Amino acid sequence: MLMSSFVIEGGHKLSGSIQPQGAKNEALQILCAVLLTDEKIEIHNIPDIHDVNRLILMLNDMGVKVNKSGNNSYVFQADTIDLEYLKSEEFFEQGGRLRGSVMMMGPLLARFGEAFMATPGGDKIGRRRMDTHFIGFEKLGASFEYDKSKKFYHLHAKKLKGSYMLLDEASVTGTANILMASVLAEGETTIFNAACEPYLLQLAQMLNRMGAKIDGVGSNLLRIQGVSRLGGTTHTMLPDMIEVGSFIGMAAMTQSSLTIKNVNYDALGIIPDVFRKLGIKIERQGDDIFVPEQEEYIAETYMDGAIMTISDAPWPGFTPDLISIALVVATQVKGSVLIHQKMFESRLFFVDKLIEMGAQIILCDPHRATVIGLNRQNSLRGIRMTSPDIRAGVALLIAALSASGTSIIDNIEQIDRGYQNIDSRLNALGAKIIRRN
Repeated sequence: MLMSSFVIEGGHKLSGSIQPQGAKNEALQILCAVLLTDEKIEIHNIPDIHDVNRLILMLNDMGVKVNKSGNNSYVFQADTIDLEYLKSEEFFEQGGRLRGSVMMMGPLLARFGEAFMATPGGDKIGRRRMDTHFIGFEKLGASFEYDKSKKFYHLHAKKLKGSYMLLDEASVTGTANILMASVLAEGETTIFNAACEPYLLQLAQMLNRMGAKIDGVGSNLLRIQGVSRLGGTTHTMLPDMIEVGSFIGMAAMTQSSLTIKNVNYDALGIIPDVFRKLGIKIERQGDDIFVPEQEEYIAETYMDGAIMTISDAPWPGFTPDLISIALVVATQVKGSVLIHQKMFESRLFFVDKLIEMGAQIILCDPHRATVIGLNRQNSLRGIRMTSPDIRAGVALLIAALSASGTSIIDNIEQIDRGYQNIDSRLNALGAKIIRRN
């Protein structure tokens, strides 16, 4: 496989405006939902990124008719699914490279009574268990087996039946998977401790437009009255909140003045407020965000003077996908910040690269890092490094853009999995990034 790198000349200020892509995490759910009906579904604002394109290719290979209807728009029709293909080595190989493929299980199980799934791949950020998904399917009446030699799951159910369930964790993908299975189950399903991220709100609203009967949309208590079939619809993705947060952090680190266009501000939750706690000025201008140029940004402390802690939590808490960005932004803050990443035990292991660049960070344990802000007294310096996962990769890219000298980031395929043409989009703002194979 051809490996690519970014060569970044740091120290350039950026200017202008940038628009976030469609939401990656929403796209992986919405695309799987097309399997719930044999009617046409048109989806707009689909991000052109590796993970999403791979999922679209998987849908096409299993028989879904896929037609591009415009820039970032597609029409899908799942009226001729090849169920035998789901047992093939090719399907398992493709699914094993894409974690989002797990959300095919719920729709396939609900509509066809059977689903197969390879042990999912994705980011190397620590253990990501599947228990919530399978416990939910079992409560709906499904059974499953795991083939250790081939590393795949087989789920089956003659007919799913509604049930009450209290999820053991507010898993986003688990909630989406169980929700998609339950809309075609007989009777009523109640899901308590459901994840309630904006992506789930979008999914539930789309399913309701298709004819599902879901109450409690946007809350952690969902009640679903099963229906016998679903129809087609049209859906538009939200802008990607992770890109919005990344661009806020990038503006601060590079001392740039940036406008982030069409962010759907009301769906960002506390993301702007968390970056404000790091001292970053953020102005709302309609549905845009303006980040003015700042010489320095000063981290807040708690009322008793204690060091500010930035931690992730289920929605409406701070999304774990922006913890890496908050950490890199804290390296140049005036003050100190404790970063507490609760959900994945390997997500902070990229900080060794930042330390090599000159950042002052104490990695307390796999979940916590204390960052002593340099307040630009010393700039980061360019080094060669490798991107371990999507979010850490962009955090390292932001660090490189702010550093003195040249940096090289290898394994940028990880970045391409989640960010659409990120090099050309940032170069249009004044960055100096060269993509090298």
